[in-house]
Amino acid sequence: MTGKVYLVGAGPGDPGLFTIKGMELLRSADVVMYDALANPELLKECREGAELIDAGKRARDHHLSQWQTNELLVKYAKEGKTVVRLKGGDPFLFGRGAEEAEELRKAGAEVHVVPGVSSSISVPELAGIPVTHRDHTSLVTFITGHEKADRTEDRIDWKALVGGHGTLVILMGLGNAGFISKQLIEGGMSPDTPAAIISKGSTPDQKVAVTTVSGLESAIKDNGLEPPGIMVIGSVAKVRDILGDLA
Repeated sequence: MTGKVYLVGAGPGDPGLFTIKGMELLRSADVVMYDALANPELLKECREGAELIDAGKRARDHHLSQWQTNELLVKYAKEGKTVVRLKGGDPFLFGRGAEEAEELRKAGAEVHVVPGVSSSISVPELAGIPVTHRDHTSLVTFITGHEKADRTEDRIDWKALVGGHGTLVILMGLGNAGFISKQLIEGGMSPDTPAAIISKGSTPDQKVAVTTVSGLESAIKDNGLEPPGIMVIGSVAKVRDILGDLA
């Protein structure tokens, strides 16, 4: 098997935050399989004749199922092709990149990872919200707000995340904000705990709302905030009042 597969992080959305190594690979790849959260502007950098495959996943709109994506990656590797698997943010942070790498390893394929700028840190940062701050917290917890669809129960114990976990950064949770808010408050979090929601961060369509943990769901509705979005819960959200936008 002479093909190579590169799991490449596309960053948070701004093409300027794509890595140099990722760009070099994108320009030379035979096949590019891209996700919904990868900025489509990046595809303009693909070489002429490269095969482009939409493997995007957003909510219930899946162009390819995960098993189909895995099979195609193995297939192209066996055909000796150089494949870029372009994934939003960083490939391994809630991106299922590790699962894809496992399947490729099992098949005997050569696979490499190119880390991307993770939206979990960069999107709040660009909105003037540091996820850690010496005067607020030295601890941050990253959480997915959207569990796998084939699970009947949420494996995250939201109530247990109250106290001792620093800033809570929740990815892919806008549609679940009401439930998350309720669970945190029932777990003992003050309803007035500062919070922020950043929609379409790092792009020209970015919107930010600063609220409280009890107001997450209403802030999303009132401000028309749409996925992709990140919720930040903790006193650091108020730092935006001082810093403002930093993009």
